[in-house]
Amino acid sequence: MNLLDALRTTAAIRDFTDRPVDRATVARILDTARFAPNGGNAQSWRVISVEDPSTRAQLRDLYLDGWQLYLAQSAAGLRPWAPLTDRDREAEVIAAARAEPRVPGTLGDFAEHFDRVPALLVVAADLRLLAATDRDLGRYTIVGGASVYPFVWSILLAAREEGLGGVITTMAVAAEPAVKALLGVPDEFALAAVVALGEPQRQPTKLRRGAVETFATVDRFDGDAIRVDPSPDQPHHPSA
Repeated sequence: MNLLDALRTTAAIRDFTDRPVDRATVARILDTARFAPNGGNAQSWRVISVEDPSTRAQLRDLYLDGWQLYLAQSAAGLRPWAPLTDRDREAEVIAAARAEPRVPGTLGDFAEHFDRVPALLVVAADLRLLAATDRDLGRYTIVGGASVYPFVWSILLAAREEGLGGVITTMAVAAEPAVKALLGVPDEFALAAVVALGEPQRQPTKLRRGAVETFATVDRFDGDAIRVDPSPDQPHHPSA
């Protein structure tokens, strides 16, 4: 499909049909995604396609653990696990949530049936290959993800070409030690995401995002806003 259309309509999909996604399709998706840009062309990613029903069920339970904490923090008015937040309040909310039993039917169909998603791809990154230039700045490090998440996003774009949709999830990363033990991931790797893929129940055609002037400026953080003003001979895509 047209690249601009793909970029503007590839949404986070969590509702799938029962159509299976076979290993050959996963291979084609990864064969395209591997051309994603990454630091030094180190290609630090590893992908585990989780097919075994028992392993999927255990991964679902770990996902649900994180999802329950996410919902509790959101309900308390916190941005879950934000690098800058009220850590005391966060700890209090998480402790209370962990003390509550999980009630089936209250955590959402996607989370509670995570093991039934047609394709589950766990993406890990080799920490020995990431040029994390912000490693020693004394704050939350983010730069290393630049060598991994373009690949993860390319998985979603390649899946779109196959008539599939999906979502990048990080909830299971909150239980990284248990997930790594479950999947046999070596110590030098970090979990980056789990990508859920399948045939969408519905394919969104218009996404809602902030306009360019809400996040882009000239010269300084508080500089003049950059505004979209297409010329007459350029196609116009209204902000959504």
